[in-house]
Amino acid sequence: MTHHDAVPHEEGASRLYFPFANTFKLRIQMDRLREMEVFVAIVDRGSFTGASEKLGMSGPAVSRALNSLEARLGVQLLARTTRSVRPTEAGMSYLDACRRVLDAVTDADANVAARQDNPVGTLTISAPVLFGQRFIAPLVDAYARRYPDVSVHAVYVDRTTRLLEEGMDIAIRIGHLGDSSIYAVPLGFVRRRTYAAPAYLAAHGEPVHPRQLANHHCVSFTGVSNPLEWVFHENGMRLPVRVQPRMIVNLAPAAVMAAVDRVGITQLFSYQADPEVLNGSLLPILTGFEPESTPVNLLHVERRGASGKIRAFVEFVTDTLRRNVHLQYVDRAMAVNGAAGVLDSVE
Repeated sequence: MTHHDAVPHEEGASRLYFPFANTFKLRIQMDRLREMEVFVAIVDRGSFTGASEKLGMSGPAVSRALNSLEARLGVQLLARTTRSVRPTEAGMSYLDACRRVLDAVTDADANVAARQDNPVGTLTISAPVLFGQRFIAPLVDAYARRYPDVSVHAVYVDRTTRLLEEGMDIAIRIGHLGDSSIYAVPLGFVRRRTYAAPAYLAAHGEPVHPRQLANHHCVSFTGVSNPLEWVFHENGMRLPVRVQPRMIVNLAPAAVMAAVDRVGITQLFSYQADPEVLNGSLLPILTGFEPESTPVNLLHVERRGASGKIRAFVEFVTDTLRRNVHLQYVDRAMAVNGAAGVLDSVE
């Protein structure tokens, strides 16, 4: 038999063993998923031992899986010391991709095990303290009653939470966005306003220009403004004003209380002082110099398809929050220019 005569038989043999090749490829893909799972577990537990306990694997098996993963990728994913294990810069980037893949697998399993209208799992949410207390907590309670198979972990903090690094499913963000790795669902707008108690103004006079704040006691809330520089607008231009705060606080209720107690003038988001404005204990001042409206968004990690628990929460709260009168402080120009660009990212 010549070499050329053998070619058809080689092709036929290739077709004959093709199913075994597919099985081999599937095994490789499963091994890669396992390696990803090991890598994520090491990061989450902070050690190889913790990953071993979480996954029910031996210590050497965990080490082999990570070594195989790093060898295949050609990069070091973890920086190891005698005291700690932490992701390298390449590891942080790959960690995000691994979480997405594993989330997709988990979601697929959950969708088989449960109907689409019956989400399951643990939903982790973060929101600013006062905003969460007034507007989010009641919706979270109603969501928990509506979906009894979902456990909720709600974190209320006056700082920016990082969804990927802190394992958050959803975050309410007040401010302009710059993270391309997340979906943003627009909810509304609030204003940054300046407030004082009527008794304070009676004793010290009302400033008619932001620069006159240099002659007043100020209470700075770090969640809204730079403690030493408040932002205003004048003639369409940004107007930063230096202040010398008599008090600096990191919680909105503390700033509200200090202003009501006549400690000084404070700057807050509109929803934070609305009850006090309604009952007359605080007055908005310098309203002609207010900066542009600040957007409020619901954020969740970008994926090909939102998981059932996330999709259910977004759909459950979005319409209610968009109708909230405290989120209607939109600039007229912003409403006209941005109306066409507001897209609901829940697919």
